[in-house]
Amino acid sequence: MRHQNEHFPSFSHREHLMSKPLIPAQRREKIQEYLAIHQIARTADLCALLDTSEATVRRDLEWLEQKGFLERTHGGAILGHRMILEQEYQQRAQHHPEEKKAIGELAASLIEEGDIVFINSGTTATQVLQHIRKNSNITVITNNVSAVMELGEPGFHYFLTGGEFQARSNSLAGRFAIDNLGLVYANKTILGVDGISLKHGCTVPTNAEAEVVRKMIERTKGSII
Repeated sequence: MRHQNEHFPSFSHREHLMSKPLIPAQRREKIQEYLAIHQIARTADLCALLDTSEATVRRDLEWLEQKGFLERTHGGAILGHRMILEQEYQQRAQHHPEEKKAIGELAASLIEEGDIVFINSGTTATQVLQHIRKNSNITVITNNVSAVMELGEPGFHYFLTGGEFQARSNSLAGRFAIDNLGLVYANKTILGVDGISLKHGCTVPTNAEAEVVRKMIERTKGSII
């Protein structure tokens, strides 16, 4: 039986004793989430958020800066270029989702058994990949990193072009991608574009992506969709 005057820790103190410190990956994820919302963070605020020391926060900020997620400043950090680009891509992915899904389903229905298909980057092109028939003898060659990451086991053959990663479009481009595309032919190409102009034709986000698209068209013997 406990004595009446025996000291019991308060609820908040007991809760603190039971809580476990965050591992580095968890801390860094929380820092990225904070910056995604606020765009700027003070070291002192991050120490309070993570319940950790200033030295630990500085090490986490240094690691994230090396990866391009943020830029360190005097007394804190600001949102990095890479993270801004990834946010832009996610925003594009959420723009007109039903329309993109419908386009993806229609384009995928035009792919036939035995086809070899080039598909470029872009959020609409991602929908095409997600709607290709499973367990089919279809081969897809793409520079679309996002689509491949989301596909899991797709049920058809697919290859990445390789190349330099482009954060803005979540794709692969550059000389390595171009050279690899030059080794194969497709009988269909399905392209996702940013816009269509009577004067300039189809447009894509970057010159690097435009070079990939031109090479895909050049190496296509059949339909371009």
